[in-house]
Formats: sequence, C-alpha cells, structure tokens
Amino acid sequence: MPPSATSSAFSTSAASATFAIAPTATPPAVTTAAATAETDVHRPDPHGRRAARVLAVCQALYTSSVSIDLTLTGLVGYTLADDKALATLPFSLITVAAALTTIFASFLMARVGRRAGFMLGAGVGALGGAVSVWAIFHHSFWAFCAGTATVGVFQAFAQYYRLAAADAVGMDGKSRAISTVLTGGVVAAVCGPLLAAWSKDWLTPVAFAGSYVLVTGFGLVSIALLALLYRDAAPFARVTATHAAARPLGDIVRQPIFAAALANNALGYAVMMFVMTATPIAAVACGHTIGDGAAIIQWHLVGMYAPSLFSARLIGRFGVLPVIGAGIGLSALCGVFALRSTDLPHFYAALACLGVGWNFMFVGGSTLLAQSYRPSERAKTQATSEFTTFAFSALGSLFAGQLLTRFGWATINAAIFPLLGIAALATLAYAWSRKQAAAEVVS
Repeated sequence: MPPSATSSAFSTSAASATFAIAPTATPPAVTTAAATAETDVHRPDPHGRRAARVLAVCQALYTSSVSIDLTLTGLVGYTLADDKALATLPFSLITVAAALTTIFASFLMARVGRRAGFMLGAGVGALGGAVSVWAIFHHSFWAFCAGTATVGVFQAFAQYYRLAAADAVGMDGKSRAISTVLTGGVVAAVCGPLLAAWSKDWLTPVAFAGSYVLVTGFGLVSIALLALLYRDAAPFARVTATHAAARPLGDIVRQPIFAAALANNALGYAVMMFVMTATPIAAVACGHTIGDGAAIIQWHLVGMYAPSLFSARLIGRFGVLPVIGAGIGLSALCGVFALRSTDLPHFYAALACLGVGWNFMFVGGSTLLAQSYRPSERAKTQATSEFTTFAFSALGSLFAGQLLTRFGWATINAAIFPLLGIAALATLAYAWSRKQAAAEVVS
C-alpha cells in the first residue's frame, strides 16, 4: 500500500534539519526553572548518579513485570472470562489504573518522599501478582482483573523513576539521568517475554500462575533495593530557587517548554500504544503467525529502550530539540513503512522505527519537563504531565482494536500523522520562543 504524499514531510532528516535551528543553550531570559539553577549545573553529583543506577535496576524489574502482563494477560483473560469479548479487559485495566493513580502518586510522594512512595508502589505491584495467582487457581476472572489493575498502580509510581533521577542532578545532567533509568528497560524488553514463557508452568498443572509469582517477586526485590540503596535527594537547585514561590498551574502549563514537553510525552506515547496494540492482531490478519507477532513486539520493545544507551549523548551533542525532531520523524517513518507493505520485513521496520522514535520523543520530552518547573511546583506539574500522558496512552490502547476492526491497518497508520504534526508544531513553538528570548537578551 503506497504511503500518502504528505508522509515524506515527516522523514528523519527533515525533522532533524527543522529543529536544528533551535539554540542548544538555555537563554538567561527564559522564565523556567532552568534559568534559576545556573550556579549549580556543574557541581559534582555522585549521589544523583548512584540514584539513577538504582532506579535503572528498579525500572528493569518494573518493565519485566509489565512485559509478563503484556505477554500473558490476554491469554489468561480469555481462559478465565465467560464472555470472551472481555478477554482484553484485564490488560486495559493496567493502563486505566495507572492513569487514575498518577496524580495521587505525585502528591503522596511530595508529602512522604520518593523512596517511601516507590516502595509503596512496588508493594502494591507485588500484591497484584499474588492476587493474580489466587485468581488463576480459583478461576476467578474479576479477581484477576483486580490483580492486573494493581500492577497499573505499580506502573503509576514507577513512571516517576526517571523524573526522580532528573530532579537529583543539575540541568546539564538531566537527559543523562533519564536515559540511565530507561536503560533498565533494555534487559526487560528482551527477557520479559522469555521469563513469562519460562515460568508459566512453575505451578503445574495450573498454567500461567507461575509467571505471576514472578511478578510478585519482582515487586519484592524492588522494595529491598529501594530500602537498602536508594535515598531521597533534595531537588538539585540553589537555595533561593528552592524557596521560590510556586506559580499557578495555569502559568506553568502555558509555558512553551511545558507545552512541548507534554506534546512529545503524551502524543508520542499515544501513537506508540495505538500502533503497538494493533500490531499483533494486524500481523495475524495479514497472514503472519502468532509467533511472528510476538517477535515483532519483542524487538519493538528493544527499540523503545535500547536507544537510552546513547540518547543522552545525542542530546548533549546536538541539543534536545533536534533529537525530538528525529524522534517525530522516525515515528512518522513507522507509518510510511506500514503503508507501503504488509510483509514481515515492513512490520519489523515499522515497529523498530516506532520504538526508537518513541524513545527520542520521550527522553527529550522528559528533559524539557524536568526544566519547566521550580522545586516548589514539582508535584503538581509532574502530576499534570503524567496523568495526561497516561490518559492519552489509555485512549490509544482502547481505540486501536476498534479502529483496526472497522477501518483496517492502513487507517491506523494514517491516523498517526496528525498527532505527530501537533507534537512537531508544539516543539517548533518552543524553539521559536527560545530564539525570541535569546534575541531580547542580545538587544
């Protein structure tokens, strides 16, 4: 199937060239938290680097738990549900529960600390695994739904790992801290589906229960690591900035830097979930095997997390906006490949581009988000961003199956271009605001 004529405008090279006009240094006049911490950006931060490494391991454990659910929950739901149309409900509840918990998690951690909050989230995840095991043994579909929903609570807290790492370092180390945490997903992306298959017969003759025992184990190990190795760090900024009055939320979200961060996080996640959720079904419908569909998703997950090994270096060398532009271009290239053909190589190429594109948009957007607020504004700003991101992700996941069934694979991929266009416009608007701020300083 040939791509639309407008698709080529989103190519990687074009996106990179477009955003290369943005300066790589934050102008002094820009009214963000970045402008208030210039005295500390080069101060050594060994605690911040250690915290990022601990959180990277926790990210690997959390992603492994989600990978097990991604691999098996649909099958278990089909086995347990009397109405087979409800088979995917347990997996959808993970995203819904995460969205509903995100705001609560941010404000709770503002009161009790990130360490206590992360331990609570991991504990709920461990409990969810145990509930799922009980549900499988007792053939209870609704108990299984409750178990998977609690994994969504785990996910809501775990989404703050990258932001906790970013808050613990100076401005020039935020993208590296975020990337370090996300590298924890690389191992999980490869091993998660393999662990699900390896552990599903642990408690024979009851199939799949053993895999959810593993989910409980990952949660408990996360609690131990956080208790022993992780300590809360004060936001990395000078004292005067720490005590600056908090602005109204409306003033924060109207900043071009926040709009660009939110557009790339939320829309990048929505596009990724929209296409990824539909891919296994579309692959089988196009004549490929279930195993082919699983392999496509597995390598897509590698594409999502493996670039974290070098994305921070790319941001350091070229700037955050060119990397975001490349991410938008690669995500659009997914649609181009998918529209060209439905053979297996095009499925692999499309989902690989989608994974890498999501990583660049998410790391870049998270870097901008971490620069958009003062320490006193952290909880409400992060809660707003993460709730919106999860809400868009949930909508992408929920609508993918319906649109695929009614309109087909080509429509799914054509629909991503307007969303990516909005992300591109928001990023260009921020680039323009930086250029204007720099011009005002010079004048």
